[in-house]
Amino acid sequence: MINSEGIFLLAVSWQIMGDYLKNMSNGSDLSDRNELLFKHGGYRNLKSYQMATLVYDLTVDFCKKFIDRTYGTNRTHDQMVQAARSGRQNIAEGSQASGTSKKTEIKLTSVARASLEELLIDYEDFLRQGRL
Repeated sequence: MINSEGIFLLAVSWQIMGDYLKNMSNGSDLSDRNELLFKHGGYRNLKSYQMATLVYDLTVDFCKKFIDRTYGTNRTHDQMVQAARSGRQNIAEGSQASGTSKKTEIKLTSVARASLEELLIDYEDFLRQGRL
């Protein structure tokens, strides 16, 4: 059961969130207003996220068409799809984390880069072994 104090805190929270969203939609930069959090998120507008999404989608299709039939195992298929997914997800997580920790943002961006590099090596292996 919510008491009157709980309702008051909920109302204040909604007001703060509304003000925050209003300021964000006006394009105001949080750092200009001496807020605790840096501007963050918006990863869907990042070219790196858009490209990682394309790479993920194409990798899923590629693996369905070539990896399962060619190699006869699902391990390579799973690793390639997971590497593509990890690259995409870590870009998104890094963007979200940028509001509170630049160190975490850099770490997650580095993980995304490493995952996509792993995927590139898998594609190179596939080509080198004459599978395509």
